[in-house]
Amino acid sequence: MRIISGEFKGKKLLIPLDKSTRPLKDMVRESIFNILDHSNKISTKIQNAKVLDLFSGTGSFGIECLSRGATEVFFFENYHNSLKILKQNIISLKLETKSTVYNSSAYNLRDADLQNMIFDIIFLDPPFKDKKIQSLIEQIKELKITDVNSLLIIHRNNKSDDKISQYLNVVYKKKYGLSKIFFCKLI
Repeated sequence: MRIISGEFKGKKLLIPLDKSTRPLKDMVRESIFNILDHSNKISTKIQNAKVLDLFSGTGSFGIECLSRGATEVFFFENYHNSLKILKQNIISLKLETKSTVYNSSAYNLRDADLQNMIFDIIFLDPPFKDKKIQSLIEQIKELKITDVNSLLIIHRNNKSDDKISQYLNVVYKKKYGLSKIFFCKLI
């Protein structure tokens, strides 16, 4: 797995050897960033963004954001093997000053010190079998960590029947093989 574009273009990222983590495929990641860069439906940009990367895994999304000019990324990961690799990836690219890593479940957002922060982009990539995404969206809304310009990007299995539209305004949706990506605004 490599960084696709920006300051660290072509740099390799470590990935776990076990099958417990589902890394975000390069094609899907590249498509997300192409949509962010070129869609006339989305005004939120990576440059100078503050990003919240939930279910970070090895950090490929958040690190790609930093490579493309985001100012800061907050990573949430609680699986030991992925957390270890995430930290190694951040250190190898010397991104410690732009990264905050929480060894915590994304579902524990209330316990994190995120008060008075506004995130430009929140990336949610829970395990495909996870069915609690609505409770996470409710926490994000309750914590008031977004504003009218904030964008939520949600990666789900193409066959999942998540009812996210009751909480979010889906601005754009795209399918890629087994994946579907939602670009959303909080209602």
